[in-house]
Amino acid sequence: MTDTLPKQYDPSAVEMRWAREWIESGCFNASEVDGRPAFSIVIPPPNITGTLHMGHALTLTIQDIFVRYKRMSGFNTLWLPGTDHAGIATQMVVERDLKRQGLSRHQIGREAFIEKVWQWKDKHGNRISEQTRALGASVDWRHERFTMDEGLSKAVREVFVRLHEDGLIYRDLRLINWCPRCQTALSDLEVDLEPTAGQLWTIAYPVAGRQRRLAVATTRPETMLGDTAVAVHPEDERYRDLVGQQVELPLTGRRIPIIADAELVDPEFGTGCVKVTPAHDFNDFDTGRRHGLETISVIDTSGRMTDEAGAEFAGLDRFAAREKVLARLQEQDLLVNTEEYQVELSRCQRCREIVEPLLSKQWFVKVEPLARPAIEAVEQGRTVFIPRHWEKVYFEWMHNIRDWCISRQLWWGHRIPAWFCPCGGTVVARQAPERCPRCGNQQLEQDEDVLDTWFSSALWPFSTLGWPERTRLLETFYPTSLMETGFDIIFFWVARMMMMGLRFMGEVPFRTVYLHAMVRDAQGQKMSKTKGNVIDPLQVSEQSGADALRFTLASLTAQGRDIKLSTERVEGYRHFINKIWNAARFTLMNLGDFQPGAPARPGQRSLYDRWILTRTSRTVERVRQALDGYKINEACSSLYNFFWRELCDWYLELVKPTLAGEGGAEARAECQRVLVRVLDTALRLLHPFTPFVSEEIWQKLPLVREAGSYLATADFPRAGDLQRDEEAERAVQLLIDAVTGVRNIRGENNLPPGKPLTAHLLSADAEVRAVLEQHAGTIANLARLEELVVGQPGQRPARAAVYVAEKLEVCVPMTGLVDFGAERQRLEKELKKIDGERRRSQGKLANDKFLARAPAEVVAKEKEKLAEFEARMEKLKRALEQLQQWSAEES
Repeated sequence: MTDTLPKQYDPSAVEMRWAREWIESGCFNASEVDGRPAFSIVIPPPNITGTLHMGHALTLTIQDIFVRYKRMSGFNTLWLPGTDHAGIATQMVVERDLKRQGLSRHQIGREAFIEKVWQWKDKHGNRISEQTRALGASVDWRHERFTMDEGLSKAVREVFVRLHEDGLIYRDLRLINWCPRCQTALSDLEVDLEPTAGQLWTIAYPVAGRQRRLAVATTRPETMLGDTAVAVHPEDERYRDLVGQQVELPLTGRRIPIIADAELVDPEFGTGCVKVTPAHDFNDFDTGRRHGLETISVIDTSGRMTDEAGAEFAGLDRFAAREKVLARLQEQDLLVNTEEYQVELSRCQRCREIVEPLLSKQWFVKVEPLARPAIEAVEQGRTVFIPRHWEKVYFEWMHNIRDWCISRQLWWGHRIPAWFCPCGGTVVARQAPERCPRCGNQQLEQDEDVLDTWFSSALWPFSTLGWPERTRLLETFYPTSLMETGFDIIFFWVARMMMMGLRFMGEVPFRTVYLHAMVRDAQGQKMSKTKGNVIDPLQVSEQSGADALRFTLASLTAQGRDIKLSTERVEGYRHFINKIWNAARFTLMNLGDFQPGAPARPGQRSLYDRWILTRTSRTVERVRQALDGYKINEACSSLYNFFWRELCDWYLELVKPTLAGEGGAEARAECQRVLVRVLDTALRLLHPFTPFVSEEIWQKLPLVREAGSYLATADFPRAGDLQRDEEAERAVQLLIDAVTGVRNIRGENNLPPGKPLTAHLLSADAEVRAVLEQHAGTIANLARLEELVVGQPGQRPARAAVYVAEKLEVCVPMTGLVDFGAERQRLEKELKKIDGERRRSQGKLANDKFLARAPAEVVAKEKEKLAEFEARMEKLKRALEQLQQWSAEES
């Protein structure tokens, strides 16, 4: 007795059961030593503070599709999961918890605070791993890693020490990005540049000993208190005589030199004079080093003015100091001009505070020697980017890369393995040194700072596999096969993994980098809590099922194009999941007497059987080609069209009489065999995209297989597995064209679906006519015809609606079916209504104010609406012309 399926598919009853069983049965376990080809992906480690958002859902869906495809294609697959300790983010969460208790981290001390963070991690840090399971990710949980676990911490120390020994890590007093709120240094990539409406102030600097003033413009007048020079271009005739002279720095009583610098100054911009503040501007810092200028820090780590800013300003907040500086300049008639100006504010990516460039002693990675091999690896094709245009972006950034500030003034993270001695010595070591090698002192203090979170993440492809030990896992799965992630972390993460992988493994960390686009809302806007347009993947999964969400995301993943997502789209693909379920249920209901082990009898196969086997083979070929070419949306399109259109809409309808026994027992038995074979193949194709529903159905199919088999580890179909019959393919296409033609004519002329019609199928090809006549009964049944006439093109009936296919015409006489006068009135009324909508849309798009103020996605939507109105009008006009022709023929 064949198993049956419940009438309704309930994802909640299926998904967690299979997610648990797959893991318990070892379906996803990789083998450390295996003769099969290896395929590996390391999952981009989400922050332990996070919950699954739509970007994660997209990443997991895409990666799981490729992992399941490769596993089913005979590869030894490793998909390695893990999480990131997320230094700043996690520390901020735990500090907020302490604050609610009236405590601070400084009150409880470093060791106690770190213990609190570990407690928080043990309690809350596994949420995102559980959510990953719920989405069906086929990762090998035995190898789950955490960036702060013992093995990865050892790898971090090893890399730091080796880079230091090679002169590629150094400590220096340099200008860095500083967040006054987070109280830590930031790398350039952790700073967002935000265009903001600001002001540009022009200040007069009196030339010492002359009746002359230099006009200098700035967007940050409070920093002038730290100026140590004014720069001009060496070839600027206006100021050549002043080079080497001095100016009186307003409000300070100091004199500073006038210097010539061709790198800093553009003589064509502004007045050609530039204030130089080495302690608070990156370009000025470099200028100061070229000229040996003094560095004066006038803003401290809290964003307040220092004593060096002068007694009048010391202790003021930097923005309060700005207002006071401007007021004093105004009083002294030194504020020449104020104008509106667009500025780029540097904001902390984490807390959005305005970042200050400050002088600080920090640890840096000398990046250029690491970047060079990483550039060459992509140039040589050892690592390929998909889409390819991201390679240009990668090259531009890598060619202009600056040294990486890797120290952070935090407590949570990998503590820097460096120890300081009162004698001034610094010891960098893998373990705490017993004494200072310079003076023998045993009282060494470890650096208080921790490493940038991205430092440990840069080692992820090899540290997770056991490096620095030469483990079997490392030998089998490095380099990894695919790095799939968002384009927004190409510099944060992808580039750094390339540099570290090449440095410490001598090989690229991954062969292919697949960068997906951003998931936006239905209007193309970025999702954000403030806009209220965030779509929660967990909530959507609960409502529609994980398979529906996965298939939606995969269907919309076209290379290089942002994804416009809506819950309506997911709901649409939920109907597709239900379609799969209902087709399987219908199949199982018709397999009561099916014998799985009985030999196939190809001679008993009908035209329709041979056709569906051919279409299945072509679908296998298309899906494989799409996946091999990283065109996931094309694979989804092929699967959707095959399952919904060809299998459900056509084949199942065509063979219902056979399954009912009309062709005899042998024809029914062979039809059952074909149906089971096709459904088995379709479920295998669908499995990487919709793993839960496909596994649930597959387990019910009456197949000859070993006990304990899973679709998750079954073979992925190959196009050559099924025999093709192109003649059957052509013949059934004629039937489809004929039925489609009648259905279109019904729809266009508002004829009820159940109203019996007469249809004429006309073709100049005798073979086509023979096929149509042979299958006239099937055509009449599916098209609901009371009469079917097959003839030649010259036999078109009068007053007939016509549908033209490739090799035949479908004609349906309209006499007696349509009231020509009433239909004309209906069409004219509809045409008038649509024309009004079209005019309103044209008016909007002709309005300059609308085009200037409306968001780009709103304008694009309006253009789409206009195109739809125009297309509908054309269709209505053609229908009116057809009516007029029929009326003329009648009269």
